[in-house]
Amino acid sequence: MKSPYLLKVIISLNVLVTLGWFLSGNTPWFSFMLDNFLISWTGLEEGRFWTLLTSAFSHSSLFHLMINMYVLFGFGIVLHQLLGPAAFLNFYLISGISGSFMHALMSKLFIGEPGMPALGASGAIAGIVLLFSLSFPREKLLLMGLIPIRAGWAAVLIISLDLWGLIAQTKGGGLPIGHGAHLGGALMGIIWYFAIRNKKENQVKPPL
Repeated sequence: MKSPYLLKVIISLNVLVTLGWFLSGNTPWFSFMLDNFLISWTGLEEGRFWTLLTSAFSHSSLFHLMINMYVLFGFGIVLHQLLGPAAFLNFYLISGISGSFMHALMSKLFIGEPGMPALGASGAIAGIVLLFSLSFPREKLLLMGLIPIRAGWAAVLIISLDLWGLIAQTKGGGLPIGHGAHLGGALMGIIWYFAIRNKKENQVKPPL
C-alpha cells in the first residue's frame, strides 16, 4: 500500500522538531525549545496553551522518535484509508492534544507534580492504536514484535498497563513513562470509534 503524503508530512514534522532539540545544545535556542515544546500543568497556567500540540511533535531521543513513527506508519496507513485524510489529520491532532492535556492534569491532580514536563507523540499514537484495535478487533498484532495477539485484546492490555503504571506513579514508583498521555490519547481513540460507528448506523437507517 502506498504511503499517504499526509503521513510523510506528520513524520517529517516530528523529525524536524526532534532535530531542533539535538541542535539546540546550550544555546538560547534550548530555552526556546523548553518553553515551547514541553507540556506541563505549570506551563498551561503560565499561558503556553500551544504546547498541548507542539509537545506532541517533540521527542528527546532517537529511540523514542523511531518507535512512535514506526507505529504511526504501520497503523496510520490503514486508518488514513478508513477515515480519509482530513478526518485522519483531525483525529491525530486531537488525540495528541488530549494526551498532552491528560498528562498535565494527571501530574497536577494525582502525582502532585504540576511542573512535570512531557513530550512525544505517544498520546496521538495511543489514539491511533486504540482506534485501529476497536475497528479491526480480530486482526493479529505482534506484541513486543514477538507474541501474536488479537487487536481487541491488545487494546485491553495496553489500557490496563497504562492504568497500572499511572497508579504506580501516584505512589511514587513506576517508570518515567507518560501513562497519562497514553490514556488521554486512548480515550480519544475510543470516543472516535463510537462516533464513527454511530454515524454509520444513522446513515443506514431507513426514513420514517
